[in-house]
Amino acid sequence: MFPLATGQPFGALPVMPVQAMTQQATRHARRVYVGGLPPTANEQSVATFFSHVMAAIAGNTAGPGDAVVNVYINHEKKFAFVEMRSVEEASNAMALDGIIFEGAPVKVRRPSDYNPSLAATLGPSQPNPSLNLAAVGLTPGSAGGLEGPDRVFVGGLPYYFTEAQIRELLESFGPLRGFDLVKDRETGNSKGYAFCVYQDLSVTDIACAALNGIKMGDKTLTVRRANQGATQPKPEQDSILQHAQQQIALQRLILQPQGVPTKVVCLTQALNVDDLRDDEEYEDIVEDMRQEGGKYGALVNVVIPRPNPSGEAAPGVGKVFLEYSDVEGSKKAQGAMNGRKFGGNQVIAVFYPENKFAEGEYDG
Repeated sequence: MFPLATGQPFGALPVMPVQAMTQQATRHARRVYVGGLPPTANEQSVATFFSHVMAAIAGNTAGPGDAVVNVYINHEKKFAFVEMRSVEEASNAMALDGIIFEGAPVKVRRPSDYNPSLAATLGPSQPNPSLNLAAVGLTPGSAGGLEGPDRVFVGGLPYYFTEAQIRELLESFGPLRGFDLVKDRETGNSKGYAFCVYQDLSVTDIACAALNGIKMGDKTLTVRRANQGATQPKPEQDSILQHAQQQIALQRLILQPQGVPTKVVCLTQALNVDDLRDDEEYEDIVEDMRQEGGKYGALVNVVIPRPNPSGEAAPGVGKVFLEYSDVEGSKKAQGAMNGRKFGGNQVIAVFYPENKFAEGEYDG
């Protein structure tokens, strides 16, 4: 903090205890992280600059006066925490990512203690789309914001999908620069749609083409640029599209509901088939699977089909079957193993029909 002429900390106003409590509770949603500051920056210059810029873009929504009420600078690491008067003004400030301050572009991000679910109950979590960013030389969506022509709308999401699962699906095409899963302000539950912006804007159309129309559980995804119709990827992008579609196919299997629970869990993509040919390695694999599967319940049997010595195709090769004494154990195992990595492979765990397993039919 820095002092005013009165000797009071900047922005410190006499408040009632209730107001003080409210300020503390909303602080995580009213602060923004500003990184990449030049060495000449100080608390007064940062506060003055962002207050003026917020006024210029019509981002002040809490009435007349300065939007900035407090600034803390870490000079060694060249970043600052800038505290705004309101949650809405802090969200508007997120549109300033990349703005030039004293000759250097700065990063504007949420601080590490930002709680998206709680913040959604306190006010808008995205910048107002009507901000006059052109007044300060910015283009919507040009930096870290979720506005602009490259913003992607992702609709038709199953409500049980977590933010991490959705991000993993979208990041099949490359890292995201911005992501927002829209949630109900009262319950904090997903509304079934989200927005994102890719760091590499050239993959935007690839992602839209590959993801749009895919079935996830009982839903069908709608994925397109948020403010225009979908466009086709360019021919030179086909290899990227093909690779990403393979990743999506895997994610679909991992994310979709895995059938009616039975006592038998079938794992695929957990093994390297070549490892099954050597007797010693095979026994090690069986024991490893027995130990891993035994963590979740009482195992009755572990079956790992092996390749035929003649080289002919054998049913179920590459799969692992774990039979439990009860459904509770199999349900725990399926939930824990589905999507996990074994030996670098991402495993798919599904329930397997007990009658087929009992009859030795492993090709289902």
